Amino acid sequence: MKKLVCVLAAASLTAAVLTGCGGKNKPEESTAATTQAASTEGTAEKGETSEAAKEESSEAKELVKFTVGASPAPHAEILEAAKPLMAEAGYDLVIKEYNDYVQPNMAVESGDLDANYFQHLPYLEQFNVEKGTNLVSAKTIHYEPFGIYAGKTASLEELKDGAKVVVPNDTTNEARALLLLEAQGLIKLKEGAGLTATKKDIVENAKKLDIIESEAAQIPRALQDVDIAVINGNYAIEAGFKVSQALATEDAKSVAAVTYGNVVCVKKGNENSPAVLALIDALTSDTITKYIEDTYEGAVVPLN
Repeated sequence: MKKLVCVLAAASLTAAVLTGCGGKNKPEESTAATTQAASTEGTAEKGETSEAAKEESSEAKELVKFTVGASPAPHAEILEAAKPLMAEAGYDLVIKEYNDYVQPNMAVESGDLDANYFQHLPYLEQFNVEKGTNLVSAKTIHYEPFGIYAGKTASLEELKDGAKVVVPNDTTNEARALLLLEAQGLIKLKEGAGLTATKKDIVENAKKLDIIESEAAQIPRALQDVDIAVINGNYAIEAGFKVSQALATEDAKSVAAVTYGNVVCVKKGNENSPAVLALIDALTSDTITKYIEDTYEGAVVPLN
């Protein structure tokens, strides 16, 4: 009997121990499961937050495309220098180069370009009259002095009677060239001809100079075939000429200097759009002013 009691007591003790161990294990498993679930949930939340941050960051870095047409030099070069400033303002400045004066204006009119930068205001106004376009100046940026460059004749004093002189054939630039020739005492224009002067307005030509009209972009190539040429500043730069090489240039205080500043052109109604104002801010900034002065050594003069 005593032996049976001992056996029963031992069995009861063993059961109690096993029951105690089982009770202890369940909370541990529950805690581990809870920890794992919390960890998984936290990881998911962290991943979602990270993805959201990436998307937000990507959206913040996305730049708005803004396309501007320009002559290769100096306009496209100046715009290239302004790209980082435009990026800071939130715009991807896309530059399309043109070698004539008609296409970039028609592209702004049609909306293929947001703006262009290559011309002065008198040309723009005349273009509107001739083509029926609705283009306006958003801002005058710089001035490019016209220059007289030597071809077959090395100086103005050496010009012989009947010497060949080539000038631009578009209305405003021809007038500008003729005014420069007049300022050098080579011809005299009809009183009041001013900025609309053409060959027909020459009233005195003592040397009987042969004034040849040509497309502005082609004049540098024709220089070797004539005695002298009057060349637009941008085409002189493209041809590798420096202002210091010119036989004569427009005076900085001349009517031409005041009148023929190069402008940013846009379609009427877009002058004050955020993108256009950002471009104006960039092109008139101290950074671009210094770039122009250091790069072109007087061939391009900032007007801001």
